[in-house]
Amino acid sequence: MDLLLALVVGLAVYGAIAGIRMYRADAKLPGDLAIALEIGSSRTSAVGSGIDRMGMRWAPTVLRIMGPKAVNKKRRQIDMAGNPGGLTIDRYAARRAVYGALGFFGAFTTIIRGQLFVSLLLIAFGLFWVEVGIWSAIRVRKDHIERTLPDFLDVLAVVVSAGLGFRQALERVAEKYEGPWADELRITLRQMDMGVSRRQAFEELRKRNDSEQVAMFVTTLQQGEELGAPIVDTLIQIANDMRRTDAQNARRKAAKAVPKATFAVTSFLLPGTLVLLTVGFVYGANVDFSFISG
Repeated sequence: MDLLLALVVGLAVYGAIAGIRMYRADAKLPGDLAIALEIGSSRTSAVGSGIDRMGMRWAPTVLRIMGPKAVNKKRRQIDMAGNPGGLTIDRYAARRAVYGALGFFGAFTTIIRGQLFVSLLLIAFGLFWVEVGIWSAIRVRKDHIERTLPDFLDVLAVVVSAGLGFRQALERVAEKYEGPWADELRITLRQMDMGVSRRQAFEELRKRNDSEQVAMFVTTLQQGEELGAPIVDTLIQIANDMRRTDAQNARRKAAKAVPKATFAVTSFLLPGTLVLLTVGFVYGANVDFSFISG
């Protein structure tokens, strides 16, 4: 039993922090997962690729258990995360199958030994390990886009004012940028090349990003187009509004940080300081405490 427990825990840890390389199994892959393994393999790690191959047989089963509504919701979350490491909905299902099996099997073996706390940790690992990666990627991507967007709009306004049309200027500036926002713009431009209207392409851009600044950018751009406002003035106005919003958010965060810092000082630092001063004073006064013990 000890050997089996060590094997399960070791496999889970090894799958999370080490590289494993496995050959493709002779199994028919779902279309989405096949593309991810072939094209997205350069974007994922050896750990992710190995886990995907281990769970690819059970990916369709996991998706059926989730149901269409949950699958659509998870697909949107993966899009908002920017498909980190080539992640797709089928690849997500494959990882849920592998980590879930490892977590619950490890929990079963530990609960037999009476290790309830370890069992709960392993269950949480099986249920939420993939989710934590998605949530973290969404937050990092959102912060990166909101930092990039105001400067991007300033550059775009300069290029448009130089005489290029909005479509050509957007493509030219997007080529000079790297990161999540540049990826989003390339997707939008590709959709427009495929015949999607500019309004619809930017609506899809808004849906893929859970960001107030992206929503502000799309809304203001569409309103300016409907009202016939000059595109340069619209872009500059959006950039200024975003910087003003960032400043307000920074002030709100600072206001929230002051009570937290005060609580930490009064709860931990001040009592600790008083204890140290009292101990130092008593020690320096050479007080005899022998009367306490008699």
